[in-house]
Amino acid sequence: MEYIRDGRLPIPESENTSRVMSANKGKDTKPELLLREALIEIGLPDFVTHAKDIPGKPDIVYLEIKLAIFVHGCFWHHCPKCNPNLPKTNTEFWKNKFDKNKERDKKKKKELVKEGWKVLVFWEHQIKEEIGKCAKKIKKQFEKEKLFYM
Repeated sequence: MEYIRDGRLPIPESENTSRVMSANKGKDTKPELLLREALIEIGLPDFVTHAKDIPGKPDIVYLEIKLAIFVHGCFWHHCPKCNPNLPKTNTEFWKNKFDKNKERDKKKKKELVKEGWKVLVFWEHQIKEEIGKCAKKIKKQFEKEKLFYM
């Protein structure tokens, strides 16, 4: 099978690696979908997803209270708790890629805060292990901000 290369990633050494990497999505990931479903279940359905006009295009946004939520994959954003191993091939490329991802994440959050947004970040493992706790944290922040904006 032929895959379209966009130049951002090195060419994988095996067909299997190429297939696995091609299947990775940048938005509407399983953790995002789980969190959105949990928010709907606890009565917070009025969110926007991947708003292009908001710095960093947060995964979930509550516009009326300026609450931005990011869902970070433990591999792609290099979770400090999970500390995933670097791939065995093209190690230097991946180290640089993860460092750039972390810098970009910090920059996006800082820009949003500067514009008056509250920002919450949830890691993939948190959502998988404690989805209810994550949703409750968002609801608590939502209610706090709702009082502030009334």
